[in-house]
Amino acid sequence: MDIISLPIAYDRQKIDGAYRLVVASVKRAKALSQGALPVISSRAQKITTLAIEEVATGAVKILTGEEAVRASEEEKKLTHKRMMDEAQQKETMPEDMTELEKDLKVYLSEKGESEQKKSIEDIFGDS
Repeated sequence: MDIISLPIAYDRQKIDGAYRLVVASVKRAKALSQGALPVISSRAQKITTLAIEEVATGAVKILTGEEAVRASEEEKKLTHKRMMDEAQQKETMPEDMTELEKDLKVYLSEKGESEQKKSIEDIFGDS
């Protein structure tokens, strides 16, 4: 089991405090858990340990101040755009239809086509 020794040694020029180290590590661990690839090779088996190592060694960039605000706003725009694209795709391709709904849709479309093809003679017939 890999354990990070405490206190953690980090470059105080790049990371201005323990709080920033913790917050950055949490965000990196979240990204790793959502499928991001590690940027360093490590023996760490846990995502949190790997995230702390990456942040402490400076392998991931930590944004602060105006740069962080701009990055956050850009990320919100991209997230909103992705959500709108997904919603539009669901409207064009309804995947949540059950088999019964699909069969009913096919039946109604076939029935509608056959009724349209009938002539007046077919409907009223010879009396």
